[in-house]
Amino acid sequence: MFDGTMHYEIPAFQRPYVWNEEDQWAPLWADVIRVAESHVVADGGEPEVPHHFLGAVVYESKPPVVGDVTRHKVIDGQQRTTTLQLMIDAVQSVVAERGHVLLAEDLENLILNRSSAFRGKPERFKLWPSKQDRAAFAQAMDPAPDWSGEHRILEAHRFFGDEARTWLSGTPDPDGNEPPGTEEQRATALAATLRDRLLLVAINLTRHDESQVIFETLNDRGTPLLKADLIKNWVFQKGDAIGADVEAWTETHWVDFDDDWWRAEITQGRHQRSRIDIFMQYWLTMRLSNEVKTEQVFRAFKNYAGPHMVDPRSADGFLREFRRDADTYRALADLPEDTAQGSFYSRVIETMGLAATSPLLLWLLSDNHKVPEDQIETALSALESWVLRRTLLRMTMKDVNRLMVTILKLLDRGEAATAGDTVRAFLTAQTTDTRLWPSDEQMKSDLPRLRLYGYLGQPRLRVVLEAIERKLRTDFHEDVPLPSRLEIEHVMPQAWRTYWNPEPPLTPEQAAERDHRLQTLGNLTLVTRSLNGALSHRPWTDAQAAGMRSGGEAGLGKRGLLAKYSLLALSKDLVNGHPDAWTDDDIDARGAEMTAILCEVWPGPPSGGAPAEVIEETGEPNQAGELPRVEWTVEQLAEFEASTTDLTRGFLDYVAKNLPGELFVGDDLENSGYVSGQVSGITGAMARRTYQEFQRINPPVEFVNTNGRWHYRMDPAVAKFWLSVRS
Repeated sequence: MFDGTMHYEIPAFQRPYVWNEEDQWAPLWADVIRVAESHVVADGGEPEVPHHFLGAVVYESKPPVVGDVTRHKVIDGQQRTTTLQLMIDAVQSVVAERGHVLLAEDLENLILNRSSAFRGKPERFKLWPSKQDRAAFAQAMDPAPDWSGEHRILEAHRFFGDEARTWLSGTPDPDGNEPPGTEEQRATALAATLRDRLLLVAINLTRHDESQVIFETLNDRGTPLLKADLIKNWVFQKGDAIGADVEAWTETHWVDFDDDWWRAEITQGRHQRSRIDIFMQYWLTMRLSNEVKTEQVFRAFKNYAGPHMVDPRSADGFLREFRRDADTYRALADLPEDTAQGSFYSRVIETMGLAATSPLLLWLLSDNHKVPEDQIETALSALESWVLRRTLLRMTMKDVNRLMVTILKLLDRGEAATAGDTVRAFLTAQTTDTRLWPSDEQMKSDLPRLRLYGYLGQPRLRVVLEAIERKLRTDFHEDVPLPSRLEIEHVMPQAWRTYWNPEPPLTPEQAAERDHRLQTLGNLTLVTRSLNGALSHRPWTDAQAAGMRSGGEAGLGKRGLLAKYSLLALSKDLVNGHPDAWTDDDIDARGAEMTAILCEVWPGPPSGGAPAEVIEETGEPNQAGELPRVEWTVEQLAEFEASTTDLTRGFLDYVAKNLPGELFVGDDLENSGYVSGQVSGITGAMARRTYQEFQRINPPVEFVNTNGRWHYRMDPAVAKFWLSVRS
């Protein structure tokens, strides 16, 4: 590969240099030394290890030019070829340093093109890396005295130089074993090994070969390359083909993706994946409004990006949008928790573990969509409430992925100016068990009696109790942030039988009921770790705790310890409101109070907001209806049309033209480009506008209960009026 005036160029789309000592440098050096020592020991005979195979390198040769180097573009194997050049150069320097002049000159032919025409130019080197590695590579291969800074390439060069010096000098290894032969024999064997005994399969592509296809085949079948690396390669290959300035793209669009933050692996579910690959998946889900599986990321990106990569201008615009969304994603973890965005990321994505909501969060925060701040807050507050209420009521989250995709489709068809209202209206309209947004009534009815401790993890419970604590604080409280490591404490201890069993003792049935009640919301509070240990299983009052020595506070009951050490509003209510005892009834009452507070922290759907059961099949108001049924006029429909969204106008246009007077469900419209959840959101929002602005129960498209299932219907007269208004 390196004989003659060769110049291998690493394209801009390739990864930066990422090999390291533990995984690559040390094993490679061990293989080289094993071959060299085998030849020293053989002393001209048949060596036990004649050579070492390094794998494959794929490159594309450019047409030769008289007087120039022979240029090759490295398609695959840039890490390997870069490391070989660093190793050969480092060994050459040590061999020359130790006086083996002829051997050093021989090795120099493998690393430098010595013609004076290339002096001071990149072409003097046999290899020229991608932009982010060039300065360090030049410093390693041709040191400048005024250089400052560190780089992995410099570390690699230093490693091979140190190892070569140690081995050539005959220094024993950590086990006390000295290398075989004399220094002259070792130097000769090492130089010969680097020159002739490291073998590669070299695939030289002609201009008719599909270099991208070969690259994908080599690297998209379970190798350590990230999906993002395949995407980068494809993007820059496309850019090169359309004449874009791909060198500039490295700095403007892609340089940050090669840093440690993006490439670090984090836990997602049961798997470890790099942040950049996770972002790619979320971004594609957001852009396509469709769920993208992990294994589909590369191909989905190619299919989506292809139409944008047709000329330099459109490609650059596409990549700028992509870069802006990436910056938004990177900033998520730094959002202040007192904002709707920061609260949602911290509570829903991080603590509740609902990463499936990330594409929607990204859509709302994307600079490319320009959603107003108040609408972002409306959407995220509604979705956070939906998540927390369902979590507390132990309702399934198995449909979240599809739910997010449905909302994304809805947002893509609507207007950014009303995105938050759209999300809130859609969630309000859900009626199935897998998507229902629990009401205040359901929360107050079910939550106080539900076992939470042991069902929800402590981090999730802590989020709930901290939210209550913040809500309890008023302007009169000190503005003191909550400690980061508060722990969950049972007010009545789980080991209640020691000090809390009344006389006569509870029956087995009563004891079982108490064991359940102890794990409910009303019996939980927050304390520091040290106070948690001191509280232990103490009785409630100081009088009951008289004579106790455990926990470091003699004679204090739980109430006394909380009064003395806890500064939380949660604890103050416990202490001040229960001077003599903490009972089962107190737990129930406190659970109801805390549930009411949670309903304020995470407001639910608007009361009566879901449009279910507005009218029966006969078209008459149901018994619960408080507003009248008023027939629409052309003038009223014109007013409705003027103030509604394009999405709703398009929906009403379609129904009025194609389905006047007919019963239909959301699924019936799928062939027309609508999805069932989207129809639900449109009709739900329409119903609420009708109630609030027009003071009637019958929206332009009404809800009709037929055989136990809700359908939609547009009265033929309303359809006729609507088409008149639209024309």
